Amino acid sequence: MSPTSETAHGGRRLVIVESPAKAKTIKGYLGPGYVVEASVGHIRDLPHGAAEVPEKYTGEVRRLGVDVEHDFQPIYVVNSDKKAQVRKLKELLAESDELYLATDEDREGEAIAWHLQEVLKPKVPVHRMVFHEITKDAIRAAVANPRELNTRMVDAQETRRILDRLYGYEVSPVLWKKVMRGLSAGRVQSVATRLVVERERERIAFRSAEYWDLTGTFSTGRPGDPSDPSSLVARLNSVDGRRVAQGRDFGPDGRLKSDQVLHLDEANARALAAALTDSSFSVRSVESKPYRRSPYAPFRTTTLQQEASRKLGFGAKSTMQVAQKLYENGFITYMRTDSTTLSDTAVSAARAQVTQLYGASYLPDKPRTYAGKVKNAQEAHEAIRPSGDRFRTPAETGLSGDQFRLYELIWKRTVASQMKDAVGNSVTVRIGGTSSDGRDAEFTASGKTITFHGFMKAYVEGADDPNAELDDRERRLPQVAEGDALSAEEMSVDGHATKPPARYTEASLVKELEEREIGRPSTYASIIGTILDRGYVFKKGTALVPSFLSFAVVNLLETHFGRLVDYDFTAKMEDDLDRIAQGEAQAVPWLRRFYFGEGDDNAGAASSAGNGDGDHLGGLKELVTDLGAIDAKEISSFPVGDGIMLRVGRYGPYVERGEKDAEGHQRADVPEEMAPDELTVAYAEELLAKPSGDFELGADPVTGNQIVAKDGRYGPYVTEILPDGTPKTGKNAVKPRTASLFKSMALDTVTIDDALKLMSLPRVVGTDAEGVEITAQNGRYGPYLKKGTDSRSLTSEDQLFDITLEEALAIYAQPKQRGRAAAKPPLKELGTDPVSERPVVVKDGRFGPYVTDGETNATLRTDDSVEGITPERGYELLAEKRAKGPAKKTAKKAAKKAPAKKAPAKKATTAKKTAAKKTTAKKAAGAGTATAAKKTAAKKASASAKGSTSTDA
Repeated sequence: MSPTSETAHGGRRLVIVESPAKAKTIKGYLGPGYVVEASVGHIRDLPHGAAEVPEKYTGEVRRLGVDVEHDFQPIYVVNSDKKAQVRKLKELLAESDELYLATDEDREGEAIAWHLQEVLKPKVPVHRMVFHEITKDAIRAAVANPRELNTRMVDAQETRRILDRLYGYEVSPVLWKKVMRGLSAGRVQSVATRLVVERERERIAFRSAEYWDLTGTFSTGRPGDPSDPSSLVARLNSVDGRRVAQGRDFGPDGRLKSDQVLHLDEANARALAAALTDSSFSVRSVESKPYRRSPYAPFRTTTLQQEASRKLGFGAKSTMQVAQKLYENGFITYMRTDSTTLSDTAVSAARAQVTQLYGASYLPDKPRTYAGKVKNAQEAHEAIRPSGDRFRTPAETGLSGDQFRLYELIWKRTVASQMKDAVGNSVTVRIGGTSSDGRDAEFTASGKTITFHGFMKAYVEGADDPNAELDDRERRLPQVAEGDALSAEEMSVDGHATKPPARYTEASLVKELEEREIGRPSTYASIIGTILDRGYVFKKGTALVPSFLSFAVVNLLETHFGRLVDYDFTAKMEDDLDRIAQGEAQAVPWLRRFYFGEGDDNAGAASSAGNGDGDHLGGLKELVTDLGAIDAKEISSFPVGDGIMLRVGRYGPYVERGEKDAEGHQRADVPEEMAPDELTVAYAEELLAKPSGDFELGADPVTGNQIVAKDGRYGPYVTEILPDGTPKTGKNAVKPRTASLFKSMALDTVTIDDALKLMSLPRVVGTDAEGVEITAQNGRYGPYLKKGTDSRSLTSEDQLFDITLEEALAIYAQPKQRGRAAAKPPLKELGTDPVSERPVVVKDGRFGPYVTDGETNATLRTDDSVEGITPERGYELLAEKRAKGPAKKTAKKAAKKAPAKKAPAKKATTAKKTAAKKTTAKKAAGAGTATAAKKTAAKKASASAKGSTSTDA
């Protein structure tokens, strides 16, 4: 039925999609007989706590939300924050003659459609409406060609949800009891965390090896030009026929893998260079091969996440949020897809644009097709591409910021996928000579020339290794022939050290998970978000660094639940879930095998999966029941060396030597954001040597209270010990005087006099001519003067005690600086940032030196200095700051909205609003119901419409 013919046939049709943004776009493509409304993600789910479970359910059913004794029947409840929306949908349905369920065409979208049908209980005809892009033609075609609900996809998604609930709700409490409260375990998140932890273990065990080689600059003796250089640089390849060792020849223990290679140390390398200084050299061979590079396949979900990370500096979550907006506003096709297939319409659009922008010579004779590489890919979907039958160039979209940058990336990749190969030649030249002491030395140089750039005119893929050479990089060598004489212009000696394996980035972790076939590609962004939010992993630049807490969690899971975090087992479980979706296995017998360990022929192939230690699919319930063998202290303890242990306590990591209460016992906290591979014996000794505990400074001569110095979470401070019986709560509560130490002070040197002076702040400096009091105070951002609501910064902490009234009045006599001060010249120039492609400089700011590219600022760390900072370190600091995202200002906005006349109530109102907004931020899909959170939730609804039900508990 045509969307424009509804008035002729009469009636009203209700179309339900997931997000308000999607509803708004689709509404514009349908006629007046259609009402388009959003469910705002999932409308119901398994209960989040026993309080949400209906009273008729008791025991384990209330705890799990799943009746494991009756075929794993799930208990679904309408989310509390969706009840109003459900009422609205029911009201709209009561006034409608047909219902179209237009949620996304993947397993989760199919499940949302099923839940809508179950809750709304429509008495009118129901149609499943599917589309892969939001364009006028696609929407009208979807209305005209609806299908039935795919119950197999629903069953597969429901099985995943139940499986993840059982895993999370049974294993997480074990972590609470044995490691720390508030932790979580999940079918994919725990395996992803294990990958990151294992990589850090490899870095800790790694031992660097030093090796040396030679680099020679050889001249042809003739004038050069761009097509025929006069010289080339070649690296020493062999001495007397024995290949010179390179980094790949060493193992992680720092030893050579084979004794067949020659390991040069510095002395031997320098001696060889000196012996080759006056030697004659000639070309021994020239090997030329044709070079051909084919275009990359169009994007699917994971390759888009990887490339957006490499080229744009986006995290996986940010990529998906931006892509969601592009999809909902009709700029790209559906962004959760495993397919690299392009429709005939898309191929035609891409080929037309190749001819238009690059010419017919760049267009292959036949359209290119790309076979999917992902097992069980949902091939009904297309690759991610610009929407429509004619692609808009980035300039034609009217987009800006991140949306423009991501659309441009997708557009370039799609167009390039239908272009000709890049072709050229690769050349290897071998150069030989004899040293003065009779040794034969052979050097090699490799070159590459591209004679036809083909698809590279439009797009070149990035690399995870920042030092890797990109495909379009040319290296031209002189035109030489075998036997040509060459002279050595320079012979340099180069020292190298092997490096530990690189930490995962979001891009490389996504790639690793996909290659191991763990989880579904569409869930990787949320999985990485979860392990970051849980504190299992933190970012250092773009690298994912495991916390010490994650070491304890993974240690427990590997030791006592090895099967659950086994890579092969997890991948085979994913295969079984796909088999259930295809109707080749049954869900209930499979779940019974997993949970109870009961055998069943229909359970699925994973019943025989294991990790080599006798584990099999079944028996989760038994595993989590007997916890007596788990030693909580042992699980959270890791040897550092020299009798020092790293322990993960309930309040954070610490190092310890000796037993508690024993003579010589030492203990010191470890910085929580310290990378585990940086905790060496020497650093642990340094931590243990630092003063710890409380330093009693003496009694206050006025009050008689003891004054102590402590090391707190936010730095060292002094405070007074109030007498026993002093009320600590209620209206008569007394708070102890407390003050932070100045930067020039230290715990072990601060005196009672220093402490009393610090606690005397703020100091009254005097009053101005109008009788307004001026005080000197020490604040979060340093020392300052305060007169009424007018604050002025002081230049040093010492001024707090010695500034006079006259000096203070002179400061206030100066006009208050508004806005930005005149720009100071940069302290240092670092080069061009690889992400923003803007110049990076070091500047002096209010809170110390910082690096900036004009868009992002990042303060230098304690170990950084203006003189010593390298360009790479500057880029790393900026990348780390971008990854954290902009600072949230929600609370300030809430405070500003409070009525000005009701000052006493302002703090309470702000606190409530802030709490509501924080709750909303933590829940997915705009879960908060507080009034203050509604605007924020509405804005985020489109990006997180499908996020309210995690696919990995």
